[in-house]
Amino acid sequence: MLILAGLGNPEAKYEKNRHNVGFMAVDAIARKWGTAPWRARFQGLACEGQVQTPDGVVKLLLLKPKTYYNEAGRAVGEAMKFFKLSPADVIVFHDEIDMAPGRFRMKAGGGAAGNNGIRSVTSQIGDAFRRGRIGVGHPGDKAMVMHYVLGDFHKVEHQWLDPLLDAVTDALPFAAAGDDERYQAEVLRLAPSPKADPKKPRD
Repeated sequence: MLILAGLGNPEAKYEKNRHNVGFMAVDAIARKWGTAPWRARFQGLACEGQVQTPDGVVKLLLLKPKTYYNEAGRAVGEAMKFFKLSPADVIVFHDEIDMAPGRFRMKAGGGAAGNNGIRSVTSQIGDAFRRGRIGVGHPGDKAMVMHYVLGDFHKVEHQWLDPLLDAVTDALPFAAAGDDERYQAEVLRLAPSPKADPKKPRD
């Protein structure tokens, strides 16, 4: 089994925030690969699904913690322990301000780089889990970061966001097979995004 957890905040007022792009990714995956409705589990909302890989079917647990962004690790840790999985069986999708809008990177291990949600997950399961980092750009001023990530995506941003979420979903069999490098490459092939300064908005 593979746990796919999104970082975000559970209230409706946060639904379209940049900080909730992890929830958006998991919702998109659920629409294509989910096989059961969302229900309350593991201090969050969870649904199950499956994806076909060259090595066979991989079961999925899709998870949206209701513990708020900065405490997301509690839900992820509870689910991982329940299924007796390892951190390598966990992918956490989250917003990344240090990447240009529309960029996507897979990473395993490492620090939190100031992301309190990632710090929370690390505190519960260690740092060896996999991260699906979704670039949302940087406001250009450190003092504006919180206001920026808790702001909604602008309508023009959906020109890159919607194709990226589709690509994250469609390329998922590579991640389920454990090939994060190919997963990343396929996402960027399906939703190409030029490398750019994260502090400059993408047109």
